[in-house]
Amino acid sequence: MAKKVLVTGGSSGIGECIVRSLAALGYDVKFTYFKGKDRAEKIARETGAKPFYLDLADVGSIDECAKAVGKIDILINNAGVAEIKLFTDVTLSELDNMLGVDLRGTYILTQKIVPNMISNKWGRIVNISSMWGVSGASCEVSYSSAKAGLIGFTKALAKELGLSGITCNCVAPGLIDTPMSDILSEEDKQGFVSMIPIPRVGTTDDVANAVEFFISERSSYVTGQVLCVDGGCVV
Repeated sequence: MAKKVLVTGGSSGIGECIVRSLAALGYDVKFTYFKGKDRAEKIARETGAKPFYLDLADVGSIDECAKAVGKIDILINNAGVAEIKLFTDVTLSELDNMLGVDLRGTYILTQKIVPNMISNKWGRIVNISSMWGVSGASCEVSYSSAKAGLIGFTKALAKELGLSGITCNCVAPGLIDTPMSDILSEEDKQGFVSMIPIPRVGTTDDVANAVEFFISERSSYVTGQVLCVDGGCVV
């Protein structure tokens, strides 16, 4: 029987690529969307994956989604928000939203999904962080903080769930060609690329390949790890 996968934020960018990749590999894929309902329905028609609405900033929505998707074997926590803004200009509501979606919401959803994995003595959790969660980024302090928290969450959860046959790992992408990276100008992108040891913008496939490794049996003895898919920026 195909393993049941849930990918959050699966209607665009990295999440969409993961959904399409895993569906093509034969997994039973479910994915969430927030604003992109039409896009989610298109992806569902093309892949056979099943879409579910989820607002990670709303505990009620998280609870409803967790009940709707049912038992999950593999959880890919990909959904998140980003913002470029001076530290001194970030408002409390903006900070709350960033931490609420990128960290708190992910924590709560995982808490609701994990019991089935524990019962089955098998599970895979992959959290999508960021290279900025590893090294920090100027003008992205709230984002870097949330993504760094996700790395701590990964490492701690890996230690707690290992005895239950569950691995928990993290992928930290660098500059990836997605709608989220469109907040950068082309000039800024090229300036960034010039500093990358492998001098190109990453692709969503680069990230999906790392996710595929972490959920496969090839990584059964790997847990609590952070894999930077960033062309060598974080060394």
